[in-house]
Amino acid sequence: MLHGALAHLKRTTLLLLTITSCAAWADLGSEPISPIKALPSDSAEKIQLGEILFHDVRLSSDDSISCASCHNLANGGADQHPVSYGVNNAPGTTNTPTVFNTHFNLAQFWDGRAQTLNDQINGPIHNPVEMNSNWEQITNKLNRDTELRKRFTQTYKGGITGANVRDALAAFERSLLTVNAPFDQWLRGKREALTEQQVKGYRLFKSYGCVSCHQGANVGGNMYAHFGAVDDIQTYFQTRGNGESIADLGRYNVTGAPEDKHLFKVPSLRLAVKTAPYFHDGSVETLPDAIRVMAKYQLGRDIPDPHVEAIVSFLHSLVGEHPRLQP
Repeated sequence: MLHGALAHLKRTTLLLLTITSCAAWADLGSEPISPIKALPSDSAEKIQLGEILFHDVRLSSDDSISCASCHNLANGGADQHPVSYGVNNAPGTTNTPTVFNTHFNLAQFWDGRAQTLNDQINGPIHNPVEMNSNWEQITNKLNRDTELRKRFTQTYKGGITGANVRDALAAFERSLLTVNAPFDQWLRGKREALTEQQVKGYRLFKSYGCVSCHQGANVGGNMYAHFGAVDDIQTYFQTRGNGESIADLGRYNVTGAPEDKHLFKVPSLRLAVKTAPYFHDGSVETLPDAIRVMAKYQLGRDIPDPHVEAIVSFLHSLVGEHPRLQP
C-alpha cells in the first residue's frame, strides 16, 4: 500500500510540474516580443563573398567608402553620426540605421522605399551623396580582380554581375542576426537572465504603450507609425531649431499621399543601446532623451526618471550575439 501511495504521489508531482511548466511557456508565448531565431542561411560561399563586398571601397565611385563605412558592425551596425557622409564627404539626409537584423523589417529605409534587402542595395550605390556609382562601373572594377572573379565564377553562374553582387551582399546581410540576447533567454524560460530592474523596465515598456509599435522579433521594424501621433510634430521641429525638411516628410516622399506625411518605418530597438544618436534625423543624442521624446509625441506621457532608467536597463537586455558585434 505504501509503495502504491508513493507511486501515486510521484505521478501527481510529475503532473503538477508538467502543468506548471506548460503554464509558464503559455505565459511566455503570449508576450508581444519574440526571440530572434537563427534562420536557414545562404551558402557559406555567398555569405563570405558578401562580407568581402560589404567592406570593399570599390563599390563607391572614388574608392573612398564601403558599406561598412556607414554600417560599422563592431559598434552596432551604424556609425554614431546624426547623418552619414558619402563620397566627397557629402552629408546624407537621414540617420543611418543598424544593418543587423534587417531581414525582419517589413521594408528598408526609414520611408520604406525598398521592399527587400536586394532592392535596398541599389539605393546607396546610385545615390550621388552616398556611393555615387553604378553597376557597370562597379563590375568593371571588380572584374579586374583575378581572385575575386575566380571566387564569383565558382559560386555564381555569370560571375561578377550587378545582380550577383547584390545577391551576395543581401546574403551576408541576412546572416547579421543577433541571437541569444538575455531577454530572449528570459523569454525561453531562463528567469535569471534578467535583473529585477530589467524586468521592471519591460513591464513599464508594456504598460506605457511602447510595445504597441515596438514588438515582434526585431522589437520594431514591422510597421509604420506617424511621428507625432498625439502631440503636434511641428513643436518637435521648432524644438529641434531648423524647421521641417524633405526628409521629415517620411513615407510621403514615396507615396505622395497626404496621410503619409511624417510616417516612418518603426525602428528596431534590438541594438538601440549601441546606435545613438536617434530618430530619422539623428537629432537626439542619448537613449533616455529619446525615450522622453517618444513618450511626449507618441504616447502623450511624461515618464519619470526612475522609470526611464528602468526602461533603458530593459533595452540593454535586447542586445544579442554575433561574431562581428562587440559585446
